[in-house]
Amino acid sequence: VQLQASGGGLVQAGGSLRLSCAASVRAFSNYGMGWFRQGPGKEREFVASIPWNGVRTYYADSVKGRSTISRDNAKSTVYLQMNSLKPEDTATYYCAADRFGGTSGNLDEYEYWGQGTQVTVSS
Repeated sequence: VQLQASGGGLVQAGGSLRLSCAASVRAFSNYGMGWFRQGPGKEREFVASIPWNGVRTYYADSVKGRSTISRDNAKSTVYLQMNSLKPEDTATYYCAADRFGGTSGNLDEYEYWGQGTQVTVSS
């Protein structure tokens, strides 16, 4: 399983970004997908997740109401739309896959990880 994250960049506070994560895997629709982030000097933390069927989504309190996770199983891609970005959103964002289709906020539940994409929000 290979995950390729993209879409990061430098944006001003209040701006928006859409992250993408393309998966090279058979039966992508079986996998639960998550986004995590790691800021400078911080531990990696949960951002959002979506189960294999996409019927529900889950968010960290810090991004709830400002972010939307979605998936396109036909394209084997998961997205993270982030709006009203804040300087504290600055981090490397990672996508991850859970082969059991779950939506855990625990990073240990994910078997596969992408390389990360950098998001920098200026004030």
